[in-house]
Amino acid sequence: MADKTERAADAMAPKMDRAAEKTGAVVADSVITTKVKADIFKEPELKSMAIHVETEKGVVMLSGFVDSKADAEKAVRLAKSVDGVTSVKSAIKVK
Repeated sequence: MADKTERAADAMAPKMDRAAEKTGAVVADSVITTKVKADIFKEPELKSMAIHVETEKGVVMLSGFVDSKADAEKAVRLAKSVDGVTSVKSAIKVK
């Protein structure tokens, strides 16, 4: 009986490792999103802008509206400067 339980546990180990990796990625992505949002909020020019931030597997996606191209570029630069960000995709529109 113990041998059967041990084999079952061994069979489940890879699935549990993958689940842990996915959970870790979700946590890391949410931390990245929070840091990017905080950095954007700290910038007086961007603070009141409607910039939406999403992160998936380290890729930050920015969307929303800003007053100028310079504001859009600043948001992208801020996002790129956050630890853990692998790339930034911007769909920010200038009003």
